[in-house]
Amino acid sequence: MKVLILGAGQVGGTLAENLAKESIDVTLVDNDPIRLRELADRLDIQTIEGWASHPDVLRRAGADDVDMLVAVTSSDEVNMIACQVCYSLFRTPTKIARVRSTSYLTREGFFSKEHMPIDVLINPEEVVTKHIHELLRHPGALQVLDFADGRAQLVAMRAYYGGPLVGQALSFLREHMPKVDTRVAAIFRRGQAIIPQGDTVIEVDDEVFFIAAREHIDAVMAELRKVERPFKRITIAGGGNIGASLALAVENDFAVKLLEYNIPRAKYLADKLTKTVVLQGDATDRDLLLEENIEQCDAFCAVTNDDEVNIMSSLMAKRLGVRQVITLISKPAYVDLVQGGDIDIAVSPQQATTSSLLSHVRRADVVRVHSLRRGAAEAIEAIAHGDAKSSKVVGKKISDINLPPGTTIGAIVRGNDVLIAHSNLVVEPDDHVILFLIDKQHVRAVERLFQVGLSFF
Repeated sequence: MKVLILGAGQVGGTLAENLAKESIDVTLVDNDPIRLRELADRLDIQTIEGWASHPDVLRRAGADDVDMLVAVTSSDEVNMIACQVCYSLFRTPTKIARVRSTSYLTREGFFSKEHMPIDVLINPEEVVTKHIHELLRHPGALQVLDFADGRAQLVAMRAYYGGPLVGQALSFLREHMPKVDTRVAAIFRRGQAIIPQGDTVIEVDDEVFFIAAREHIDAVMAELRKVERPFKRITIAGGGNIGASLALAVENDFAVKLLEYNIPRAKYLADKLTKTVVLQGDATDRDLLLEENIEQCDAFCAVTNDDEVNIMSSLMAKRLGVRQVITLISKPAYVDLVQGGDIDIAVSPQQATTSSLLSHVRRADVVRVHSLRRGAAEAIEAIAHGDAKSSKVVGKKISDINLPPGTTIGAIVRGNDVLIAHSNLVVEPDDHVILFLIDKQHVRAVERLFQVGLSFF
């Protein structure tokens, strides 16, 4: 597969790095020669310097011979024009664009072949908002990921001292919760991945990934740590695109306060949001936080455009008594540095956006991809096609499928039923199979498992 990426920023660079590791032919276009040189020295990719929407630059980058265009420059307009040029001049098969402005996104029918020929739209603010909203719904979770339109969820949690399952083998979970079916897909202990077995014992501070039907998630979470009270009061620092969309998404579920430094923006948000209390002020102002009774707040979400402001305001809020802080961090190097201390959860918008993009790059019928642990691991939802003769998975028990090393099947979604993947479960045509890979170098082997042989046709 040949992929042309426009924009070498955090998202474009992260995507190029992910694809290059999987031996995909990547060409990266940007007008910053220093950034291109830095990536070319590190990755096995081709780089082209130039303006991403110009036809001559796109031709030099091989737009007439690529399978997919991914336009993720910082400009909505450049991304959209590049897709139009690739459609009109080069007939590029698949065109993906990052578009942020709601002025474009709210125009029904605008993104079509007749008007603006973009096949897939990626809106980072929407992706991050949904991610944080799920974390607020599940206090104590590090990640909450949807599969099969939300019927199944994969949740990451840190095992805390005193949790019912800590110190017990995983087989005890099934005995202890006979009415709830779940599977631990992976465990990360001191940064190292462990493939879980029935006799694997959960230790304090283990990062545990488990999968279950949506309605059973809270019950399983209670086994790994003390039961958390539901969040009631939320404070959001930053009234930009993400802060505004997050407040709009959660103000009917929680009591929400939003801090915005810019006076005109604060006034605009006060008019737009119906239930959110909008306060004009600096999120790092200790006196302001105390005045607003920050110690009574359940969750503090720092989502300004400045990493340093997000980190400092989160640390201050935590030390003043907030139960959980969720911090938006754009610089990947900061994420591992701060998460797990006073900052409970660090959210990377680049990682979330990359996950959305990866599902469109995968071969076979892969409908959803979630990049985990800063890209080291991956969860995939693939649809099984074919029959017992043409498929390597259809008609086989889970225990008989030749999975690559470090790969586990967590669950199968069949219609509206979520079936946890026990060894005797047989895969049927059109099943949505949810897999967990602790090592992404085996992604291609997983894709080959779900590719149908020619005999089926």
